Amino acid sequence: MDTTTLAAFLVVDLLLVFTPGADWAYAITAGLRERSVVPAVTGLVAGHAAYALVAVAGLAVIVASSPAALTALTVAGAGYLLWLGWGVLRQPAVPEATGETASASRVRVMLKGAGTSGLNPKALLLYFALFPQFIDTADGWPVAAQTGLLSTMHLAACAVVYLAVGVLARTVLRTRPSAARVVTRVSGAMMIAIGTFLLVERLAG
Repeated sequence: MDTTTLAAFLVVDLLLVFTPGADWAYAITAGLRERSVVPAVTGLVAGHAAYALVAVAGLAVIVASSPAALTALTVAGAGYLLWLGWGVLRQPAVPEATGETASASRVRVMLKGAGTSGLNPKALLLYFALFPQFIDTADGWPVAAQTGLLSTMHLAACAVVYLAVGVLARTVLRTRPSAARVVTRVSGAMMIAIGTFLLVERLAG
């Protein structure tokens, strides 16, 4: 793959990663509630990595060509967003003096992060719609290798951006509990709005 293609992909990918959504909301919540944002970000990246493995295996093409499978994934993701959003609205995050330190708690935080990104419709859009635009079947590289390289770039971008979001949320909002509540409530409302839009659009279509 040539550097021009990789640069173009990185620009588009960063635009998507920098767009606030469910992943951002979870990173912000983790930044306010947990001692470390690393478990949450690890979970978020793991969710994207699962899609990367599917894409490298070539199954993304099959799923994208199956309306029923894509509808099921979208509906599941939308439902999960609604559930997460309602939970955030009921219990908005505020800065904590101490976070969850038990290993089991960190595992739960990681698993919840994986579920958040793994069912994130934005990830579906990325792997099933965006990736094919930058893969050249006539290139000397195997399609799996091209997909793997693009996936690696995307996972690195996610890790850096979500870490920054979580740390900034913890640093900037740490001494502003009222602002933290507002930010997390807005994040929860965004999750519900996105989930509702996806459900209506998919089921109406």
